[in-house]
Amino acid sequence: MIDRATVEKIAHLARLEITNAEEEQFAGQLSGILDYFEQLSELDTENVPPTTRAIEIQNITRADSNRLYRDHEVLVQESPVPEGDYFRVPRILNSDEE
Repeated sequence: MIDRATVEKIAHLARLEITNAEEEQFAGQLSGILDYFEQLSELDTENVPPTTRAIEIQNITRADSNRLYRDHEVLVQESPVPEGDYFRVPRILNSDEE
């Protein structure tokens, strides 16, 4: 059984502020989860192939296609920040170089 001190430590690591009542509640819930994993460890999985999901699904997205946009000037002018023949986009990677 997980005690309240362990729940308090987990909450601290997760940067959560929880009440004393929640500590009691979570202690029981986390203990239940660990008991369930203990039950799962008793199953014989020797001949079960590893999988990433319980059921097979297929990708429902369309295939990418490379097409030229015919009116380049209109595309650039309609962008939020046109810059010559190009348009500026927000930086997504940090860099020390400017």
